[in-house]
Amino acid sequence: MKKAIIDCSNQSIESKDFTSEEQSAFDQQIIDIKNEQLTSKNIREKRNALLAESDWTQITDATVDKTTWATYRTSLRNITTHSNFPDLEEADWPTKPEV
Repeated sequence: MKKAIIDCSNQSIESKDFTSEEQSAFDQQIIDIKNEQLTSKNIREKRNALLAESDWTQITDATVDKTTWATYRTSLRNITTHSNFPDLEEADWPTKPEV
């Protein structure tokens, strides 16, 4: 793989091959990005499943505390904005209300 070296003093661009160390570092960055994307996808799938499991709590005749359940569901929707995302631990997930 090539890298571009830009020299602003004489406005030139030179193309050079990556060193083996640079190539390894680049390859690892690609792997890390793909792993993060996979993790993010898995988190969204878990979130969506938990939302689907609790849909029934929002129907008119459900005899549950709708406010508590609505807060839980909002927290699930906002899980991707959590400060630890996408490296969530179990404690980062909202606690499911009692039925």
